[in-house]
Amino acid sequence: MLIKITDFFRNLPKKQCKECGNEMEEQHECYSHTCNSCIEQLQTISK
Repeated sequence: MLIKITDFFRNLPKKQCKECGNEMEEQHECYSHTCNSCIEQLQTISK
């Protein structure tokens, strides 16, 4: 039995940051796996 595509996407797990593991606020045009907080921390460390 096939499920509705809307049910499929609704039931996907929340996206998690690969650095800290916190749930990420997803953006439709974003394919990043790192949250904004971790990105900022990584940028300040690399300076």
